[in-house]
Amino acid sequence: MEGSVNLVYRKIVNFVSLWNCKFKSYSFQYFMMFLTNYFSILLFLLFSIILSTIIFFLSFLLSSKLDDAEKLTAYECGFNPFVDSRTEFDVKFYIIAILFIIFDLEIFFLFPFSVCLDTVQLSGYFAMLIFLFSLTVGFLYEWKKGALDWD
Repeated sequence: MEGSVNLVYRKIVNFVSLWNCKFKSYSFQYFMMFLTNYFSILLFLLFSIILSTIIFFLSFLLSSKLDDAEKLTAYECGFNPFVDSRTEFDVKFYIIAILFIIFDLEIFFLFPFSVCLDTVQLSGYFAMLIFLFSLTVGFLYEWKKGALDWD
Protein backbone atom coordinates (compact mmCIF):
# COMPACT_ATOMS: atom_id res chain seq x y z
CA MET A 1 0.00 0.00 0.00
CA GLU A 2 2.86 2.38 0.82
CA GLY A 3 4.33 1.87 -2.64
CA SER A 4 1.03 2.67 -4.37
CA VAL A 5 0.64 5.84 -2.29
CA ASN A 6 4.16 6.93 -3.25
CA LEU A 7 3.44 6.14 -6.91
CA VAL A 8 0.25 8.25 -6.88
CA TYR A 9 2.10 11.01 -5.05
CA ARG A 10 4.92 11.03 -7.61
CA LYS A 11 2.45 11.13 -10.52
CA ILE A 12 0.64 14.12 -9.02
CA VAL A 13 3.91 15.91 -8.33
CA ASN A 14 5.11 15.24 -11.89
CA PHE A 15 1.80 16.50 -13.31
CA VAL A 16 1.97 19.71 -11.26
CA SER A 17 5.65 20.18 -12.18
CA LEU A 18 4.80 19.84 -15.86
CA TRP A 19 2.10 22.49 -15.59
CA ASN A 20 4.41 24.65 -13.50
CA CYS A 21 7.05 24.56 -16.24
CA LYS A 22 4.52 25.36 -18.96
CA PHE A 23 2.82 28.32 -17.31
CA LYS A 24 5.37 29.53 -14.73
CA SER A 25 2.49 30.55 -12.52
CA TYR A 26 3.04 31.63 -8.99
CA SER A 27 0.05 29.66 -7.70
CA PHE A 28 1.42 26.36 -9.00
CA GLN A 29 4.50 26.81 -6.86
CA TYR A 30 2.30 27.12 -3.79
CA PHE A 31 0.23 24.15 -4.92
CA MET A 32 3.43 22.13 -5.33
CA MET A 33 4.58 23.13 -1.87
CA PHE A 34 1.16 22.20 -0.52
CA LEU A 35 1.33 18.76 -2.12
CA THR A 36 4.79 18.00 -0.84
CA ASN A 37 3.87 18.95 2.72
CA TYR A 38 0.24 17.91 3.09
CA PHE A 39 -0.43 15.13 0.58
CA SER A 40 -0.72 12.41 3.22
CA ILE A 41 -3.25 14.47 5.19
CA LEU A 42 -5.25 15.15 2.03
CA LEU A 43 -5.24 11.44 1.17
CA PHE A 44 -6.37 10.52 4.69
CA LEU A 45 -9.14 13.13 4.56
CA LEU A 46 -10.44 11.85 1.24
CA PHE A 47 -10.29 8.24 2.43
CA SER A 48 -12.17 9.03 5.66
CA ILE A 49 -14.88 11.01 3.86
CA ILE A 50 -15.44 8.24 1.31
CA LEU A 51 -15.45 5.51 3.96
CA SER A 52 -17.84 7.36 6.27
CA THR A 53 -20.20 8.08 3.37
CA ILE A 54 -20.22 4.41 2.36
CA ILE A 55 -20.87 3.27 5.94
CA PHE A 56 -23.67 5.83 6.39
CA PHE A 57 -25.53 4.81 3.25
CA LEU A 58 -25.03 1.09 3.85
CA SER A 59 -26.44 1.35 7.37
CA PHE A 60 -29.39 3.34 6.06
CA LEU A 61 -30.13 0.83 3.30
CA LEU A 62 -29.59 -2.37 5.29
CA SER A 63 -31.30 -1.43 8.56
CA SER A 64 -34.69 -2.78 9.54
CA LYS A 65 -37.34 -0.11 9.70
CA LEU A 66 -40.28 -2.06 11.13
CA ASP A 67 -40.92 -1.95 14.87
CA ASP A 68 -42.75 -4.84 16.47
CA ALA A 69 -44.64 -4.85 19.77
CA GLU A 70 -41.68 -6.27 21.69
CA LYS A 71 -39.40 -3.41 20.61
CA LEU A 72 -41.92 -0.81 21.69
CA THR A 73 -42.30 -2.09 25.27
CA ALA A 74 -40.44 -0.57 28.20
CA TYR A 75 -37.30 -2.41 29.25
CA GLU A 76 -36.43 -3.01 32.90
CA CYS A 77 -33.56 -5.49 33.13
CA GLY A 78 -35.39 -8.16 31.14
CA PHE A 79 -38.55 -8.11 33.27
CA ASN A 80 -41.94 -6.72 32.46
CA PRO A 81 -42.32 -3.20 33.88
CA PHE A 82 -43.68 -3.17 37.45
CA VAL A 83 -45.18 0.31 37.32
CA ASP A 84 -45.79 2.99 34.75
CA SER A 85 -42.51 4.53 33.60
CA ARG A 86 -44.00 8.03 33.70
CA THR A 87 -44.18 8.27 37.51
CA GLU A 88 -42.76 11.21 39.45
CA PHE A 89 -39.01 11.20 39.94
CA ASP A 90 -37.30 12.97 42.82
CA VAL A 91 -35.58 16.13 41.57
CA LYS A 92 -32.72 15.64 44.07
CA PHE A 93 -31.10 13.16 41.68
CA TYR A 94 -30.96 15.81 38.95
CA ILE A 95 -29.61 18.46 41.32
CA ILE A 96 -26.82 16.19 42.54
CA ALA A 97 -25.96 15.26 38.95
CA ILE A 98 -25.82 18.92 37.88
CA LEU A 99 -23.68 19.81 40.90
CA PHE A 100 -21.31 16.98 40.07
CA ILE A 101 -20.96 18.26 36.50
CA ILE A 102 -20.32 21.80 37.71
CA PHE A 103 -17.58 20.79 40.12
CA ASP A 104 -16.13 18.39 37.58
CA LEU A 105 -15.82 21.31 35.15
CA GLU A 106 -14.13 23.30 37.89
CA ILE A 107 -11.35 20.72 37.97
CA PHE A 108 -11.25 20.85 34.17
CA PHE A 109 -10.50 24.59 34.33
CA LEU A 110 -8.07 24.30 37.24
CA PHE A 111 -5.82 21.62 35.74
CA PRO A 112 -4.27 23.73 32.93
CA PHE A 113 -3.79 26.60 35.36
CA SER A 114 -1.94 24.39 37.82
CA VAL A 115 0.27 22.92 35.08
CA CYS A 116 1.50 26.34 33.89
CA LEU A 117 1.44 28.13 37.23
CA ASP A 118 5.08 29.17 36.94
CA THR A 119 4.50 30.97 33.61
CA VAL A 120 1.19 32.69 34.48
CA GLN A 121 1.33 36.43 34.87
CA LEU A 122 -0.18 38.30 37.78
CA SER A 123 -3.38 39.12 35.86
CA GLY A 124 -3.93 35.42 35.11
CA TYR A 125 -3.38 34.57 38.74
CA PHE A 126 -5.99 37.11 39.89
CA ALA A 127 -8.43 35.95 37.21
CA MET A 128 -8.15 32.41 38.58
CA LEU A 129 -8.65 33.71 42.14
CA ILE A 130 -11.85 35.47 41.02
CA PHE A 131 -13.01 32.25 39.33
CA LEU A 132 -12.34 30.22 42.48
CA PHE A 133 -14.04 32.84 44.65
CA SER A 134 -17.21 32.76 42.52
CA LEU A 135 -17.28 28.96 42.65
CA THR A 136 -16.81 29.02 46.41
CA VAL A 137 -19.67 31.50 46.83
CA GLY A 138 -21.86 29.26 44.65
CA PHE A 139 -20.91 26.20 46.67
CA LEU A 140 -21.70 27.96 49.95
CA TYR A 141 -25.06 29.11 48.55
CA GLU A 142 -25.96 25.53 47.55
CA TRP A 143 -24.88 24.25 50.93
CA LYS A 144 -26.93 26.92 52.74
CA LYS A 145 -30.03 26.16 50.63
CA GLY A 146 -29.72 22.45 51.47
CA ALA A 147 -29.10 21.19 47.94
CA LEU A 148 -26.37 18.90 49.20
CA ASP A 149 -28.46 17.37 52.03
CA TRP A 150 -29.80 13.92 51.26
CA ASP A 151 -32.96 13.59 53.38
